[in-house]
Amino acid sequence: MKRQLTKAEEQIMHVLWSLEEASVKDVIAQLPLPKPAYNTVSTIIRILETKEFVKHTPKGRGYVYAPLIKKDTYSNQTLHKVMDGYFGGSFKSMVSFFVEKNDMDISELELVLKEMNKKKN
Repeated sequence: MKRQLTKAEEQIMHVLWSLEEASVKDVIAQLPLPKPAYNTVSTIIRILETKEFVKHTPKGRGYVYAPLIKKDTYSNQTLHKVMDGYFGGSFKSMVSFFVEKNDMDISELELVLKEMNKKKN
């Protein structure tokens, strides 16, 4: 897996995933108040480029940024890291935890099982 994202990096990636491509100003416009400084967002995006999560394309006098990794791919990698680190790699242990600690109801569990059965077929 590529490196783990910080909270700030992940927040910017969520904006880029939703917009598909954006300038620094476009990203800032999507962030909640209080808005971070332009230089802060620009620096974080450059770090994301270094980590190979984002690419840039020249546009006018600036750049447009786009994700190099899909949200689903990152989510899957992150979930596996959590499952391995906290649940010994056991999906059963992770689901049991959510059922016991997070009041997951039977209908939600049934939906998960239906999705799993679709994948098997």
